Amino acid sequence: MHARFESPLATLEPGLRAALAPMLAEPAFNGMLSASQVKALMNAGNLNEDDLCLALLPLAAACALAPVSHFSVGAIARGIGGNLYFGANMEFPGVPLSQTVHAEQSAINHAWLRDEQRLRGITVNYTPCGHCRQFMNELNSGVDIMIHLPGRAPATLSHYLPDAFGPRDLSIQSLLLDKVDHGYRLTAATANGLSTNDPLLQQALQAANQSHAPYSQAHSGVALQLADGRIFAGRYAENAAFNPSLPPLQSALILLNINGGNCLDIRRAVLVERDAAPLSQWDATCSTLRALGCGEIYRRTLEG
Repeated sequence: MHARFESPLATLEPGLRAALAPMLAEPAFNGMLSASQVKALMNAGNLNEDDLCLALLPLAAACALAPVSHFSVGAIARGIGGNLYFGANMEFPGVPLSQTVHAEQSAINHAWLRDEQRLRGITVNYTPCGHCRQFMNELNSGVDIMIHLPGRAPATLSHYLPDAFGPRDLSIQSLLLDKVDHGYRLTAATANGLSTNDPLLQQALQAANQSHAPYSQAHSGVALQLADGRIFAGRYAENAAFNPSLPPLQSALILLNINGGNCLDIRRAVLVERDAAPLSQWDATCSTLRALGCGEIYRRTLEG
């Protein structure tokens, strides 16, 4: 079991703790609980799903990286089929605060990267800020997604974000979490010897082909390789309000962190993006990765 879960696990009711501990101790535990595991935990703790998610919030918050604010936020996204996905806020020393990740973004992105098709709700230990409310409005769930908070009755996003502006106002048909394949290929150019068959590059390409960029068409993906060889890939998630957009690097860092990886262990990274797009992720990606100690960073362009 990852050490970050030990203290919050000890605070749980005995029945729930006994059922959850073996799941957290699995070497393959990746911050997701399957629908069958959720049912088992509900039975063990004699809880409904709402109460279970609230009980699990301290474990999600334990995944937070908050060296600047020292304020840990946990979130749990609820998939349409019953899966639960952990998320937590992330801050990076030496990096502008605009590059931080909010817990709601983390949980939603985590579900998206696990190929979840739709979310029913999200449970958070603090009220979602305006940034996160706008980010949630990009989802194919729309303003009907339920938000669950400790000590409050569940309410829809429309309650927290009245008179919302979002993709539907711009006649956008493809929404966040919709399944897509943009069909991009890599250009023939090499990148400092990075082979086209390199798994790092191939995973970044796959991420770019599943990215969400309906406003700029600047589809992009990032893949990160740790010292132990594991690779984590992330996709760009654009937003109708632009600023709440989630860069592909942060998307990959979310998956890395929620799987128990260390952001300081990144050894290689690659960004793939459209060369002729109106914006580029390259400078921000390099700046953040260098602050994290990664010196081997590549860029490849897309065609098609």
